[in-house]
Amino acid sequence: MENLESKKTAFKIGLFGIGLNTYWDQFPGLKDRLLGYIQTVSEHLGRFQAEVLNVGLIDDVQMAFQAGTDFRRADVEMIFLYATTYALSSTVLPVIRKLKVPVVMLNLSPGAAIDYGAFNRLPDRSSMTAEWLAHCGSCPVPEVVSVLKSAGVPFYQITGTLDDEQVWKKAGEWIEAARVAHVMSRNVLGLMGNYYPGMLDIYSNLRLHCATFGGHIEIIEVDELSKIREFVTDADVKAKMAGFETAFDIKPDCPAAELTRAAATAVALDRLVEKYGLGSLAYYHKGLGVPANENTMSSIILGTSMLTANGVPVAGEYEVKNVQAMKIMDIFGAGGSFTEYYAMDFNDNVVIMGHDGPCHPKIAEGKVKVKPLDIYHGKVGRGLSVEMSVAHGKVTLLSVVETPENKLLFLVAEAESVPGPILEIGNTNSRYRFPVDAGLFMEKWNEQGPAHHCAIGRGHIASKIQKLGNLLGIKTVVIC
Repeated sequence: MENLESKKTAFKIGLFGIGLNTYWDQFPGLKDRLLGYIQTVSEHLGRFQAEVLNVGLIDDVQMAFQAGTDFRRADVEMIFLYATTYALSSTVLPVIRKLKVPVVMLNLSPGAAIDYGAFNRLPDRSSMTAEWLAHCGSCPVPEVVSVLKSAGVPFYQITGTLDDEQVWKKAGEWIEAARVAHVMSRNVLGLMGNYYPGMLDIYSNLRLHCATFGGHIEIIEVDELSKIREFVTDADVKAKMAGFETAFDIKPDCPAAELTRAAATAVALDRLVEKYGLGSLAYYHKGLGVPANENTMSSIILGTSMLTANGVPVAGEYEVKNVQAMKIMDIFGAGGSFTEYYAMDFNDNVVIMGHDGPCHPKIAEGKVKVKPLDIYHGKVGRGLSVEMSVAHGKVTLLSVVETPENKLLFLVAEAESVPGPILEIGNTNSRYRFPVDAGLFMEKWNEQGPAHHCAIGRGHIASKIQKLGNLLGIKTVVIC
């Protein structure tokens, strides 16, 4: 199946600089110098996954009105505002007031410091003033952010120098976070089946999710997947089996009939995803004795794992909150595997975490193993399952929490996936070591009231998730 995430939706950011037009006749060459700074900023921002609309140096109100119109027509998702020298705040508000997008204020000096000796040797006061004004970008920042705050425009600040790589790392994280918000706002989440009865913590407010993230939730019947499966051909199954051979380490004790059954269901899943344009899926089927549905839903794990690897994260147990977390992690490029506490190892100070059902093959330590299970614990049926550990190294945990105040919260922890013995039971499971004692981590995590599932992704990306929370108006709690 084609990776849907490879079809990136158009994502644009806006850039403009501000200056005072009174200066241009007074200090020849200053404007061109400042335009050069803006071009440098544009080139740095262009390193990230976004199209940059650079409208240049805005120095009067009419230009500001036009820039605002240009940004609205382009449907930019975020604005970078660069104060190149002193400028009037009246050249800012007309640009951004109607946009309803966040603003990142760039307070960037052309260098770490003015060369005071060379400055004081300049031939006249005019030359000295021009040089000072070329380093005077911090001067209007309080004026501008005061106006933004009064206007209710969300803004964030990056302070540093044009050649500071940490500045561009922060800018890149803002762009990544905005892109994740952009994709989530257009994501179609499929919900197939029903909640796992009695798991009260996973029951979710779907209206709250749509209002916070945007996107659309498509309610799908299990019967539909079973019906699609009836029209899968032998050729379809053969092609999917070849995909299994590439994607998985299929153990010799896996019955051929089970592999065929799983391949047919995987093909049907691909067609279901294509039909509704799904970007994520959560499912659960209790089963009431309908053979076609039991056949479909007990052979779903390999197909849903392949979807997860291809940008369509799938969560079992109808876990809406967690599939949202998985999707966020996946858009960030971290993966996002469905997990929960399995056990604690006090000897090694680690928490063992994993889950049955779909895994994320692209973040596995080695190739994902496929094993037959005589029983799916706590669920109906039997069939093939997957076993993997998350690749050793840095990881981030993310839980999307619904609070008693009817809001969403991001709960985050950074840890390390470490080698060691795992439970070879045909499920995903890994060993995670945290910067704090494992017991303390668990207590602090649990205090926030999350559901018992969370998403695991590769790398330490807490700072990116915090920025996403800021953009979406979601509080972020970082445990460690």
